[in-house]
Amino acid sequence: MRVILADDAVLFREGMARILTEAGFVVTGQAGNASELLDLVDQDCADVAVIDIRMPPGHSTEGVEAAVEIRRRSPGVGLLLLSQHVETHYAMRLMTEFDGAVGYLLKDRVSDLASFASDVRRIGNGDCVLDPELVARLVAKKRQRDPLGELTDRERAVLALMAQGRSNSALSTELCLSAKTVEAHVRSIFTKLDLPPAATDHRRVLAVLAFLRA
Repeated sequence: MRVILADDAVLFREGMARILTEAGFVVTGQAGNASELLDLVDQDCADVAVIDIRMPPGHSTEGVEAAVEIRRRSPGVGLLLLSQHVETHYAMRLMTEFDGAVGYLLKDRVSDLASFASDVRRIGNGDCVLDPELVARLVAKKRQRDPLGELTDRERAVLALMAQGRSNSALSTELCLSAKTVEAHVRSIFTKLDLPPAATDHRRVLAVLAFLRA
């Protein structure tokens, strides 16, 4: 799988390149700003672009805007946005504007080498990936406004993993539940939240996020 990296911190960028190369990825290019990133994507349409949200010259929304432009120019490129801090508004924009193959992670997650490589691969395969801390904050925010009283503790755990883009198979493995039990929990969650189930994981994630944002 081919990957382009964009971050103005050279050492961090080189560290990501080493991690991904050792995990079997091919790093086709590195950029220090949004303009360089777009040029690289135009020259070599990689499977995934890993992008820092805040890049030169303004260190504000350059990474997000570059991601939007990449999706417009090259819709087949997966997009993984990295941030130093949890910024829910950026994450919500990504998850609502883009239809799959998108992710949002804190930079600290890169230190978990196996997990980071797995997340990049999942995005390259069309899945959605959300940082667990972001999911926790969204759930906590929703509980403050409208406690999820109808959901059981197990259903809340399933919901949090669903919002991270986990498939039913992954839920079964992570929660040590049978496939039928997971399916029952998912059906119950959508029924209680009045959210119709969808055929694909990324649409399911969007439905969950729409509920959490409401």
